[in-house]
Amino acid sequence: MESDGNKVVKEIIFGPGEKKYRFCKHMAKQLLPGLSEELMKKGKHFILIRNPLEILPSFDKVVTPSFRELGLVEMVSIYSQLCEIGKPPAIIDAADLQADPEGTLRGLCEDLGIPFQTSMLKWEAGPKPFDGVWAPWWYDNVHKSTCFTRPRKYPLPLPSSLYEVLEQSLPLYNMLRRRVKWRSSLPHPSLPVPANDKLLSWVGGEIVPRESAKVSVFDSVVQGGDAVWEGLRVYSGRIFKFEEHLDRLFDSAKALAFSNVPTREEVKEAVFKTLICNAMFDNAHIRLTLTRGKKVTSGMSPAFNLYGCTLIVLAEWKPPVYDNTRGITLVTATTRRNSPNNLDSKIHHNNLLNNILAKIEGNNANADDAIMLDKDGYVSETNATNIFLVKRGHVVTPHADYCLPGVTRATVMDLVVKEQLDLQERRISLSEFHTADEVWTTGTMGELSPVCPLIDLKQCWYKLVKFLREMSLILMFISTVSYCHLVYLMCVCSCSFNLCHFPIFDAFLT
Repeated sequence: MESDGNKVVKEIIFGPGEKKYRFCKHMAKQLLPGLSEELMKKGKHFILIRNPLEILPSFDKVVTPSFRELGLVEMVSIYSQLCEIGKPPAIIDAADLQADPEGTLRGLCEDLGIPFQTSMLKWEAGPKPFDGVWAPWWYDNVHKSTCFTRPRKYPLPLPSSLYEVLEQSLPLYNMLRRRVKWRSSLPHPSLPVPANDKLLSWVGGEIVPRESAKVSVFDSVVQGGDAVWEGLRVYSGRIFKFEEHLDRLFDSAKALAFSNVPTREEVKEAVFKTLICNAMFDNAHIRLTLTRGKKVTSGMSPAFNLYGCTLIVLAEWKPPVYDNTRGITLVTATTRRNSPNNLDSKIHHNNLLNNILAKIEGNNANADDAIMLDKDGYVSETNATNIFLVKRGHVVTPHADYCLPGVTRATVMDLVVKEQLDLQERRISLSEFHTADEVWTTGTMGELSPVCPLIDLKQCWYKLVKFLREMSLILMFISTVSYCHLVYLMCVCSCSFNLCHFPIFDAFLT
């Protein structure tokens, strides 16, 4: 048998032959140094991968496996080489092949440009003349089979001696696994903003790609929703009311007795680094989360949290969630807002089931959001925003005993007082909203949103809501915290509410 790798490539793999298609199997770990580049440049390639958790116990029955023995390093190297020369290979996973042989092979044939044949799904039992010298050690089960079999229901136990090999191998397997084409009969879900497919997020002290942005199953946010959060918006290189949001984040963490909390400057740096890495300078939303951190064992007690807090910065390209030129619709949820007797609404925590149940009611009614009442039947807020009404020149909003006193809400209230309008913060019945002249909601995600059909958009949108939106934009630029050395000169013309800014210098935008 020919043992010169380059001769095999030239004379056997790409040599003369009678058949139209020639299939060659290569073991990645046996990739020879100095092998002719012809192998990569010619033909069509695909890579078959298998979860190391499935490989290792099976491998261990024949020989003790090592990280290098699995060949994942070489497999990733082959994948990278093929991508560099513009020939990214198809990747299939053995688990997919077992679960759906026909669907997986049809997809593979389509990628390779060859016709699918049902004969690919079955074969005769017994050895094959092309098995090779390793068949007696590895092909015993294959020789007994006549078709693809379903994967075993339960995996084999993993010997503790192989735990470290599994830890080393999984990242490379997962990297390749993420590049397997979608084989499900269901359509691949599309992102609201396609650019968010390649995000970088801050998780636990490092910036990682979207698919690697994960927390431990031992983290308190997984164990019990034990975390606090803030929603931030970025406008023209500035974060709206950043200091106020940080105040609330740290107040909430203190109220929940978090320990080993990162400093204010550390949180700011994490936010700035995330935005800069994503080149996000405008029209972005940040979900800033601080968990109590990872536990040494599962359980409710914070005494198990010995690693310190976990900081998560999720920045996305995200326009306002509502169409504020059209207005939003609201329904009244049967789910009541949490009482301060049970949980203080001033704590901006991640346990949002109360709000989610109300949102489900809104979704079922095809409404944008749902109004939530307090235990006595008075309006508190919506499932995601604060709410205001105008009646005969009076601006009214529910008191914050049952709702979160939002940062945008506070901004609007300050503007109302500054403009010498009458502001009332009190209990409000549902009927008052139905008979109001104007209604709108406030929140970082949706900004200021007029509500319809409670109000006539043509009547209100060009009155108080429009005025407050324009005034809040001016205030936003005056009072926000800039990041990544973006410096602007502001020129505010109060009579027309227009904002002009002049970029001086910024390395990130050039």
